[in-house]
Amino acid sequence: MTDRKSHDIVTEQETADEPARRTFMKTTGLTALGAYVGMNIPFEDNLMALAQGMSEEDIMAGKEGLILMNDKPLNAETPAHLLDDEVTPYEHFFIRNNGHVPDTALEMDAEGWTLTIDGEVETPLELTIDDLKEQFEVVTKRLVIECGGNGRAFFVPGASGNQWTTGAVGCADWTGVRLADVLNAAGIKDTAVYTAHYSNDPHLSYDPDKDAISRGVPIEKALAEGGIIAWEMNGEPIPAVHGFPLRVINPGYPGSASQKFLTRIWIRDQVHDGAKMTGYSYRLPAYPVAPGTEVPEEDMVIMTEMPVKSLITFPRTGTETPAEQATEVRGHAWSGNGDVAAVDVSIDFGQTWIEAELDAPKNKFAWQRFRADVTLPEAGYYEVWARATDMNGVSQPPVVPGWNPRGYGNNMQHRIALIAT
Repeated sequence: MTDRKSHDIVTEQETADEPARRTFMKTTGLTALGAYVGMNIPFEDNLMALAQGMSEEDIMAGKEGLILMNDKPLNAETPAHLLDDEVTPYEHFFIRNNGHVPDTALEMDAEGWTLTIDGEVETPLELTIDDLKEQFEVVTKRLVIECGGNGRAFFVPGASGNQWTTGAVGCADWTGVRLADVLNAAGIKDTAVYTAHYSNDPHLSYDPDKDAISRGVPIEKALAEGGIIAWEMNGEPIPAVHGFPLRVINPGYPGSASQKFLTRIWIRDQVHDGAKMTGYSYRLPAYPVAPGTEVPEEDMVIMTEMPVKSLITFPRTGTETPAEQATEVRGHAWSGNGDVAAVDVSIDFGQTWIEAELDAPKNKFAWQRFRADVTLPEAGYYEVWARATDMNGVSQPPVVPGWNPRGYGNNMQHRIALIAT
């Protein structure tokens, strides 16, 4: 994996050739190219990567310790012990894409970028990034983004999709303007029901008539506290794989509601039916089902608020620690409804619990640090479990919660192993 500095070192000729090469590959298409050379093209996925002019190593430049889940689209998760920072740095922030990373992002080119607000509004808007900065109050918020399928790997029977364990989550400082301020400036009509988010990221097929993803949120959520339209992540322009130059962030909802590469917010008079809003994508059964049940599509409902959750980030699982001495255990807790009331830890498989010290969040929808000292009574194998409880008194379950066809919303208690010596 190369570092960002070395990635930036290219010759002027290489720079000049890249857009043309990418354009050729995309406009030619694999079918036409196969016909041209008179044979099938093995390893076509690799060819598509070349079409972006980027190798996996290029796109992952600057990332450290992430586990690659999929390279088409590019997805990678972070081991729990690398999420110990109060603010997740770029190198440890997970990657979730549904399409290709757009050329404009790879080239960090925001020239002429505009955001359109239209649909059920009194005054449609077309705003440049400078317009956003000048016309609205700029704010910085620490916000958790978590993939709705984080924890999918623990469902039995297994669910299709990336087999995320615990690391499809991060909490960064995002700078931008309040989503509600921008929508209110356009004048939301009484007929508004849902937002619809659009981007310029190409579909995996490169078919220009297909969207990689286009999701939205209920208008009440879009106008509520927390949502922002961001152009900075941790004080720097949003990196390419995280949505340069603009992304909307709707904290508390699955990460898919925080659209990257944002170009348009269409206010609709009905529930949005864009790419990955229908079928089984980010949807849960409307009623409890037995594991493995084939749930009819019409009985699936849109996933909205994420459940309360915690993650032990220190020590690293498998660490040896002295028996009969206090060892600090720490991590983060967060909730889709905004606040966590308590975190408890257990060293005896949940038979007894120790109340952890819990910090207040920096702002609503930031994760909260917890820490507790545990003393392992004698040499041997132990597990440390963590259990968060939200402001409504709802706690994490000890086992995987309700099975669903796509493995969403797993908030089972996190656990690590410690070896007392």
